[in-house]
Amino acid sequence: MFIKPVEDMLMRNADHYLIPADIVANVQTDNNLYHAFLVLTKVKYSKIPVLDNDGHFEGLVSLPLITEQMLSDDQLNVDILMQKRVCDVMEHDVRTVEQVSDIEATLHLMIDNPFVPVVDHEGYFKGIVTRREFMKSFNFLTHEIGKQYDMIEKDFSNSEKAK
Repeated sequence: MFIKPVEDMLMRNADHYLIPADIVANVQTDNNLYHAFLVLTKVKYSKIPVLDNDGHFEGLVSLPLITEQMLSDDQLNVDILMQKRVCDVMEHDVRTVEQVSDIEATLHLMIDNPFVPVVDHEGYFKGIVTRREFMKSFNFLTHEIGKQYDMIEKDFSNSEKAK
């Protein structure tokens, strides 16, 4: 749990955390891998969301997942890109958050992921929260917290050493 001053300062920028679904590059489950490969290459991301035809979040697809399909018997088989669908190779068990304001849960997920999908209670994809946006807020926090809150420096030099 965050201390109140940290939570308050991080929440000040919460409006900027969400990159809305309508501007996030994505593919659909029934797209072929060739299409997904082109989208990933054009947007220069290594991983993007996968949606169904109704806008529900289904998972993620990445360049490594696609290129792994192309490798067979020491050759590169590009024909497979037209034959297989995104749903055949995508990550299905992806952790998401429902609210951008769930900062602590989002932060924990960002330790291992450059972005976290935001999905409502009905499974509709709302957008992503990126590590970059969080880092901008942490930068603000580290520079401003002492100006906006009275901070008391504690002397730990005589405290008990870590056990």
